[in-house]
Amino acid sequence: MKYSKDNYILFLALKYTKVLAQKNVLLFLVFILQGLNPQITLAFKRTSTNPSNTIDFNGPIVGAQRFSIYLDSLKGKRIAIVGNQTSVVKGTHLVDSLLSLGVKITKVFSPEHGFRGNADAGELVDHSKDTKTGLPIVSLYGTNKKPTNEQMQNIDLVVFDIQDVGVRFYTYLSTLHYVMEACAENKIPLLVLDRPNPNAHYIDGPVLEPEHKSFVGLHPVPIVYGMTIGEYSLMINGENWLKDSLKCNLWVVPCEKYVHKYPYSLPVAPSPNLRTDLSISLYPSLCLFEATTVSVGRGTSRPFEIYGHPNFPKSDFSFTPISCFGAKNPLHENTSCNGFDLNNYYKFRQYQLDLSFILSAKKTLGEENKFINQSQFFNLLAGNSTLQEQINKGFTEEQIRKSWTEKLNKFKKIRKKYLLYA
Repeated sequence: MKYSKDNYILFLALKYTKVLAQKNVLLFLVFILQGLNPQITLAFKRTSTNPSNTIDFNGPIVGAQRFSIYLDSLKGKRIAIVGNQTSVVKGTHLVDSLLSLGVKITKVFSPEHGFRGNADAGELVDHSKDTKTGLPIVSLYGTNKKPTNEQMQNIDLVVFDIQDVGVRFYTYLSTLHYVMEACAENKIPLLVLDRPNPNAHYIDGPVLEPEHKSFVGLHPVPIVYGMTIGEYSLMINGENWLKDSLKCNLWVVPCEKYVHKYPYSLPVAPSPNLRTDLSISLYPSLCLFEATTVSVGRGTSRPFEIYGHPNFPKSDFSFTPISCFGAKNPLHENTSCNGFDLNNYYKFRQYQLDLSFILSAKKTLGEENKFINQSQFFNLLAGNSTLQEQINKGFTEEQIRKSWTEKLNKFKKIRKKYLLYA
């Protein structure tokens, strides 16, 4: 059933009257006010990606859960799964669910962070075997980002089920691209099981320019593109972005009861350093710091919720990165960083990239600290060389944002053709 905005708010009020007598009163009111006016800014209470900490809408239903739509198409075929720790259906991994239903899985392809999500960002992940099922795992990270023709042998159908966060430089999009390309070259159908995008409610940032293509950005899209991974796969195909304009034999199983603009809390952390709703919301804005001398909290319990630098002015908040899971060699390891705790005052949800963080940090540190220390990597994250130049020249946020307008409007017209949801 589709709801108008007012009816949807009434639906929430009726469905969650019991919540008013519990601890979640504030979060309930946040949903109501956000529905009435999405520009309202409210204090955000940090939650983990455990759904027990959030209001349950009894939905949406992810594509993987809709077995009645696709299971018959898997029976009797040799299946390869492209998945990781987020490929779950009601707490059970998709691989385990399909095996129990008699599906013949021949191998698993795993992206950055590995099949079980226990590898650090950028860490080389080797081919291996899954300890639980004994299935061979083929790594699609490092030197083998695209399945080889040999690796695609003895496969009748590939199933892709990975949770995305809706940000261009999150590398699962590139994995999707190369899997689609390998499927097209080997004439193997691809089934994409769609999942909601927690950052699908807005579109923002510079659009990637062709000369800055890399594994952290292959397509001419903005940093935040407002699409699910299923919709995005349709766009890759429809816009002829595969090599030699190849077409993948693609089938997307959509989510049920999903709307782009309403909140979605991930049941499983999509990668080791995106552990909470707040970190996922801030990731598009803070990730640009990864090419600078500023720490985004890797090596702490709060990555992408805080940021700081040893040479920032002393304040009430500081942190010391240490080597740990998800950050084996963090920036400023064992060094105290003065910084900012964004959990204390940040919005419930972002509705645009927040450039104030990086502009303020540049102004504070200046050139003497070599603020942007990986110039080429910064350009790959930004998708152009213009943003770095604008920051160095002291452009205001308004001036920078204005320079994105024309290309953003063109992208929005392209995006509209491939949407599966309101």
